[in-house]
Amino acid sequence: MAKAPLPLRGLRARLVVAFALVAVASSLSTGALAFREARTGVLQQSQDSVIQQFRHSVDNVAVYTPSTPGQEDLQAAVNHVLYDNPQRNWRVLATYGKLRAWSTSADFDRLSPELLRSVHTTPAAVFQRVNADGHPWLVVGMPITYANPPSKNLLLSGMVMYLVVPQDAENGYVQAMVSGIERATLVALALAVVLALLAASGVLRPVRALRRATRRMAEGHLDVRLAVNGSDELADLSQSFNDTAAALERSVAELRRLEAQARRFAADVSHELRTPLTAMAALTDVLDENALHHDRETGDALRLISEGTIRLSALVEDLMEISRFDAGAIEPNLDEVDLAESVRRTLASRGWQDQVETDLPGPGVLRTRVDPRRLDVVMANLVGNALRHGAPPVRLTMSVREERSGLAWAVIEVSDSGPGIAEEAMPHIFERFYKAGASRTRSESSGLGLAITVENVHLHGGRISAANQPWGGAAFTVELPLHRESSTADDDAAAGAR
Repeated sequence: MAKAPLPLRGLRARLVVAFALVAVASSLSTGALAFREARTGVLQQSQDSVIQQFRHSVDNVAVYTPSTPGQEDLQAAVNHVLYDNPQRNWRVLATYGKLRAWSTSADFDRLSPELLRSVHTTPAAVFQRVNADGHPWLVVGMPITYANPPSKNLLLSGMVMYLVVPQDAENGYVQAMVSGIERATLVALALAVVLALLAASGVLRPVRALRRATRRMAEGHLDVRLAVNGSDELADLSQSFNDTAAALERSVAELRRLEAQARRFAADVSHELRTPLTAMAALTDVLDENALHHDRETGDALRLISEGTIRLSALVEDLMEISRFDAGAIEPNLDEVDLAESVRRTLASRGWQDQVETDLPGPGVLRTRVDPRRLDVVMANLVGNALRHGAPPVRLTMSVREERSGLAWAVIEVSDSGPGIAEEAMPHIFERFYKAGASRTRSESSGLGLAITVENVHLHGGRISAANQPWGGAAFTVELPLHRESSTADDDAAAGAR
């Protein structure tokens, strides 16, 4: 079951997310800085204007207020400040000792203890922003001072004027700035997504072309090339791909030429050797018949010549067979046969019945379409290899394996009880001219038997593998597909014809 792709696995999605994150981060950081500066400017300007106007009003009041004011003097001072600022919605309070005068008493609950302490100890205006009932307020405390000529310092008179001003207008300005920043962030995010899509399209277009080109190259189309546009990194990548593809095409063409030349050479040599070897084989047959009439040394020499000729003839036949496989000139002659019966005939024709233990199904159980001659070559190579290089008992078993897809396989296993295959030889066991072990390099085998076996198995759409058994010995397993549906259809058609 294929895994679902990750949400951000694609380059387009990652570019969009990256652009969006950068846009949001830049918009928020810029908006935060702008908001802080604008908010500070709005509040600072409002605060400075209020304090300056309040100080001017208090200074005017201080001129007419006695140094020891009474209740009426305090109320007159409050009324005078309100009269000077009729449109500002101010709340004013005047205190002297325990005396109090105010415009609205409830607003003065907003005076904090810190501000009350500071205003009685500092000869300058003291202010504080507070939130009450969900609204922002500016609270200002301004003591009335008088000059002390000897020390040139300001002395507190004991009279303090307080001002409470609502800042709903300023808060509205701030909220408007927040809304504007939010809208600007959304616009920036939308623009970033659009720019990301455009950038992704520009980046992905050559990347997709490169992906298509690499896929075509993997399919064997080595002449594929990319269009190089511009002079950026992607253009350099496309040019590098074109250079690599051209070099690869030249290398593959040269390799194919050399391979074809080598195949043609092997086929030509094998063909040219075949005729003289046939004559030599006929001659050695005559010499073998007369070997008994010669002395011992001459007889041994004649037998060596005969054995060498036989081995050379077998090697030439194997080389010609491999050449035909390489040239793609092999066309199997398929026929529906009983696999078990075919294997029995292979063993009987070579006199191996008593040397091989078999576990084969009954007649007619395993029937499929194969090339009988090539199946005979496969079984002869595997059994002969086990008899030559393994140890008895050599076993040959045949069974059926069903897959969930409904496909059935005939499983043929040839095993022996010898030392097995060396681990370092296992990856190369089916290679041409490979012989596992120094003793096999001097054996009768040409090193092509297993390679020819593999080609014949693959020709039937089958599989072959080699492994060492846990209890010792090597085991070669051949799997051939059972074409039961076609066989049944052929049988039904034949029955209908009858």
